[in-house]
Parts: sequence; structure tokens; C-alpha cells
Amino acid sequence: MAVLALCAALSLALGARSIPPSTVVDALFGDAHGRDAIVVRGLRLPRTVIGLAVGAALGVAGAVAQGITRNPLASPTTLGINAGAGFAVVVAIYAFGLTRPIEYVWFAFAGAAAATLFALALARRAGDIDPVRLALGGTVLQLVLLSWTSAVMLASQRTLDEARFWLAGSLSERSLHVLYPVLPTLGVGLLLAFAVTPALNTLALGDDSAQALGVPVARIRLAGAVAVALLAGSAVAVAGPIAFIGLAAPHLVRPILGGDHRFLVPGCLLAGPILLLSADVLGRVVIRPSELEVGIVSAFLGAPLLALLARKVAR
Repeated sequence: MAVLALCAALSLALGARSIPPSTVVDALFGDAHGRDAIVVRGLRLPRTVIGLAVGAALGVAGAVAQGITRNPLASPTTLGINAGAGFAVVVAIYAFGLTRPIEYVWFAFAGAAAATLFALALARRAGDIDPVRLALGGTVLQLVLLSWTSAVMLASQRTLDEARFWLAGSLSERSLHVLYPVLPTLGVGLLLAFAVTPALNTLALGDDSAQALGVPVARIRLAGAVAVALLAGSAVAVAGPIAFIGLAAPHLVRPILGGDHRFLVPGCLLAGPILLLSADVLGRVVIRPSELEVGIVSAFLGAPLLALLARKVAR
């Protein structure tokens, strides 16, 4: 919790121009009205709050995705959810001429939900959801949707110009009005994720063992997939497709809290925002006065992590 508070404080204080901590405190709790106070209250505070919500959603979604698939490399990205949201937004920009993030929200969420349903349909076998087929189907779906997204963007220069910033994944230029519409789905996703958390430990023993212990495997896996869709869809709708946060958060928490999902999932609720806000702050200061989108920073840092994880799993 202290690390998360530190990351939030840095997010409020650092940017194209650093603001002293005393000024940040006065802007939040006092009656400061200068330029720095306007920046803190009007730009950095909404950005930090959105980072906390999106990071928590991605962290928990990653933990649940790895639990229901029994695959340590599973995440909302590998299940095709991010790609589904991105494709829906690009099509909406192409067809309806959308220009603002708040206009993308429901299209992104609808695309994420459709991608999840399609991945579940691909994974069904004999009335059950096969975790291996779920991961493979999501990966195939992701590749197909990414190619379709590229095709639509190349067909229209206007669509390319509008979509490429959102597709990079960013917390900048986001107001809390973008977050408000997805708060209900975000809350339901968190409740559902914590509801299935105890059963994920039994699911890790294998489907046969879980069924022998009385766990309704198919329903738990379906509920977990719905939770991942709600959480990842909400996050992508607000901030765009941000990779590796959902993958990295569980692996950051496991060495500290162990593999028990009753502790792992709450740990990811904190680790996700820590990773996301850290990447966002790094993107702001590394090329001052410009900045790198958080999606680019997380991908740059996450690619080596993915290679190390893949090598560890192979061993």
C-alpha cells in the first residue's frame, strides 16, 4: 500500500514540469489557484485516478485469466480481449467519424465482450471450456483481429490519424467523464473475480480433481472468463489496449504472497496500479518535455519479461 501511495504521489508531482510536494498538497486540500494547482487538479489528478482504476482492473484480470486457463502466460491480451476492443474502435472511427476517447468507450467494451464470447465458443468441447483451447483460440483471435485492424486503418488516412494514439494506450487527455460510464461494469467484474477466487485454487489441481471435490468447473471457468471480459473491457475502453500489465502483475505478486489465489488476486489489485502508474511516470520524464504513452512504455519493459517468463515456463 505504501508503494502504491508513493506511485500516486509521483504521478501527481512529475510530468513535463515537476511540481513541489507542498504545492501538490495545497492544490488537493488547500485553496491554491495558481497554474500548478490547475495542472494538479485538472490534469494529473484525473490521470492518476484513471491509472489506479485501469491498473487494478488489468492486474485482477490477469490473475483470473491465468487461473482459469492454468497458463502462466495468459492475460487479457493473449485471450484476444484487447484486440477485440481495438478492432471495434477502429471500425467505429472509420464508419462514424469518432474523434474523442469518451466516444470510444462503448464500442471498445462491445468489442472486448464479443471477442471474449468468440474465444469461449472456440474453447467449448463436450459442454466444457477447455483451458488450452481457450488460450490458443484467444491467441489466434488476437492475430486475426490485429490484421483486420491494420487493414481498416490503412484504408483510411483519417482513421489512421485518429486511432493510432488511442491504440498506443494512454492515460493522458482523459477526464473522469471517460471513467464514469464503465464504473458499473468494473465493479461487477471485481465482485465476480473475487467470488471465483477460492475455486481457482481447486481448479489448479486439474479439472478431474476439482470436480471430485465438488467444484462446478465449467461454471467457474465461465464466470472467470466473464470477469476478465468485464475488467479488461472496462480498462481498454478507458485507456486503450495496454499490454503486459495483466501478465506481469501476478508474476510480481507470486514470489511475495505465494500462489494462493485468495492472496494473489488482492495482491494484483495493488500491483496492477503500481506497474501502470510507474510506467506512466517513466513515460512522462524520460523525454521531457514530451512524453511516451504508457502503452509504449509497458510494452518496452514487458517484452523482456515475457521472454523470461516463456523461458521459465519451458524449463
